[in-house]
Amino acid sequence: MTPSTVLIVDDEAHMRRVLEIMLRQLGHRALVAVDGRQALELLEHEHVDLILTDLRMPVLDGIGLLEEMTARQLSVPTIVMTAQGSIETAVKALKLGAHDYLLRPVDLDVLELAMQRVLSREKLRVQHDFLREQAGRPVSGFFGRSAAMASVFEQIRQVGPTRASVLITGETGTGKEVAAHAIHQASDRAGELFVAVNCAALPADMVEAELFGYEKGSFTGAAKDRVGKFELSSRGTIFLDEITEMPIALQSKLLRVLQEGRVERLGSNHSMALDLRVIAACNRDPREAIRAGRLREDLYYRLNVFSLALPPLRERTEDIEGLVGHLAARQGRRIRVSPEALACLQGYAWPGNVRELDNVVQRALVLGRGEQLEVQHLPADLTRRTAAAAPPTADEPLAETLDLRSAVEALEQRLIARALLATHDNKRQAAAKLGISERALWYKLGRGKSAEVDPTD
Repeated sequence: MTPSTVLIVDDEAHMRRVLEIMLRQLGHRALVAVDGRQALELLEHEHVDLILTDLRMPVLDGIGLLEEMTARQLSVPTIVMTAQGSIETAVKALKLGAHDYLLRPVDLDVLELAMQRVLSREKLRVQHDFLREQAGRPVSGFFGRSAAMASVFEQIRQVGPTRASVLITGETGTGKEVAAHAIHQASDRAGELFVAVNCAALPADMVEAELFGYEKGSFTGAAKDRVGKFELSSRGTIFLDEITEMPIALQSKLLRVLQEGRVERLGSNHSMALDLRVIAACNRDPREAIRAGRLREDLYYRLNVFSLALPPLRERTEDIEGLVGHLAARQGRRIRVSPEALACLQGYAWPGNVRELDNVVQRALVLGRGEQLEVQHLPADLTRRTAAAAPPTADEPLAETLDLRSAVEALEQRLIARALLATHDNKRQAAAKLGISERALWYKLGRGKSAEVDPTD
């Protein structure tokens, strides 16, 4: 059972002491109150996971405590303790929101079992609320049979079962969150929550509260306790997307949480132990972000125990046909891609990667009701790039066709520009990709240096 903070409410000093010792033997932190009123005062400034309360007490008894907690919207799981003659009162307490009751004197094993049952039920409630909030979030497809993706899948299989922190890099839309989820599914944490946090989408003044949670009254608008994303993901996986967009001042606190494995809610003076598996991602070069002062170097080394680089779609065009079918299937459709449409799709640079392809597929499904995706179903900026290179028809007058040499040279320069873009201007790699010598590439570059070439054409 995860260590918790338990509030003991009992007017008998001996019973408080016995329960305190029992809780410490079970590894929990114990707070004590002599009656319901003192318990309410503690709840105002202490984080409490569970309340153990007697029913019969002076000043404010257990029933009064439950009624007051309901009025103040304090939703803390509660177990009431009662003697044999107070069963009717215990039933009343259950109707007021108590989660369970125990007969006094309390046995250690019975106490542990009751606490485990109540805390597990509360954890499920919190997880259910989180999953309901996440329902409907779009998730990009993660598919590929290319050599590049085979390497990615193998790395996921290797790192998944470990506890190592992972830093995923890749352009926007390459599927970083889906890769993180695949790592989670490949681990022994797959049955626990996968909690994704987009650091770029959160307002700067709310990032800390969202990650670490807060206590009621810790700041204006904090009407009740809130579980933070780190606390929620304990024993599961937390995914920090766009980590370079996290405020630099907050990165030091994140580093401390990762180092110590403990988190403290805003407004609380008590830290909680966590069982963390952290996966982070960024769409920019993390070392460049360090040089620009957007990422702490020590945090980078803490996160980058294992690095996973996702290839852009333009470097695995052989996956496009399968991806189209995969993305269409997610919309409940089965389609094929015509050779002409596939040529257009494979000739495009895909700056938005798989996310952009998903949009194109959804658009095509709206325009085409059949089982085949045709060129006319694609956006104009995809089709216009192949129009200039299209061969003349048999009945087209020769005088109106493009000069063959000019057309070949134009196509050659576009292919060279595309290869240089894919290899980040590495001439040797680009030449190998084109199947020519590096010397021939330099010659062709010199011949076409005066031409304005769009590598996405």
